[in-house]
Amino acid sequence: MPGAITNVDSSKKHEVELLKEVSRSFYLTLRVLPASVRTPIGLAYLLARTSDTIADTQLVSVEKRLDALRALRRRIAGTRDALLDFGNLATGQSSRAEQTLLERCENSLDLLGSLDGADRDRVRKVLDIIVGGQELDLQRFGAASPRQLVALPTDADLDDYTYRVAGCVGEFWTVMCRAHVFPNAKLDDALLMKQSVRFGKGLQLVNILRDLPADLRMGRCYLPEEKLMTTGLTPAALLSPDNATKLRPLYIAYLEQANEHLLTGWAYTNALPRRSMRVRLACAWPVLIGLQTVKLLRTANMLDPGQRIKISRREVKQWMWRSVLYYPWPTAWRALAQR
Repeated sequence: MPGAITNVDSSKKHEVELLKEVSRSFYLTLRVLPASVRTPIGLAYLLARTSDTIADTQLVSVEKRLDALRALRRRIAGTRDALLDFGNLATGQSSRAEQTLLERCENSLDLLGSLDGADRDRVRKVLDIIVGGQELDLQRFGAASPRQLVALPTDADLDDYTYRVAGCVGEFWTVMCRAHVFPNAKLDDALLMKQSVRFGKGLQLVNILRDLPADLRMGRCYLPEEKLMTTGLTPAALLSPDNATKLRPLYIAYLEQANEHLLTGWAYTNALPRRSMRVRLACAWPVLIGLQTVKLLRTANMLDPGQRIKISRREVKQWMWRSVLYYPWPTAWRALAQR
């Protein structure tokens, strides 16, 4: 079996390199995690990014993208044996990292096969939810364009979407860490799972609110149409920055919802065993950065495509170092979310 071991080690090395290319922020989070969960969580992220790249590519028709997603979903689940070849999708990708993701998809699947049975099942379960959500998203917005905007119908649809792409990740993260990092700790597991879902939903809701102008210009409106109607606005009206004042009360309401979700994520972080510093830091960073992003979005013109609200790398590093420096003092550390 030496050859098989070498292939797995090589796949792990390439996984780390790819993660660094496709998401520097998640790479930092992954790097601080304990080694026991680093590979399965990193692999789940890579495969989710692979499916996301397929869903977003404009190189082929919506139907062909759906076929590719379904094939990948079956391959992940282990119900398809035929190897995948996404060469036609990889060619022409603007990002070299995303091109490599598609080209090396089978290597990632080999690594999935090398996980122990329980971890493999956990990765498969979360990816089935994520990829299924991407298929639904593609079916809903496949024909959308700036001339033909499509909005989510209701708040229930928005809540379902944030669960499928992020809330389920909170559950996966919790189950993985429970199994490998603090299996014997006395915790309220039911509460932790609920909090972890809200944590993930909060992060995704911040992304939706921040990316609103860019999504609109792709024909996608994640603000529910039923709520827009109460303001007298249509999805198409959001293309004009002049309608920001009219939208603001509804937008602020969603910002408050995102803020509450993130504060629940902070409560989740502080409920984890204190000795599990690495896991708590990996949770703390996205919460603190998310809360700062909410703060910036409160005063921005949320419909202006020229404004790109983003926490600077310098600020990200400051929050990371602050969380490490304050960790020995529980009261000061818990107060970070209110700073």
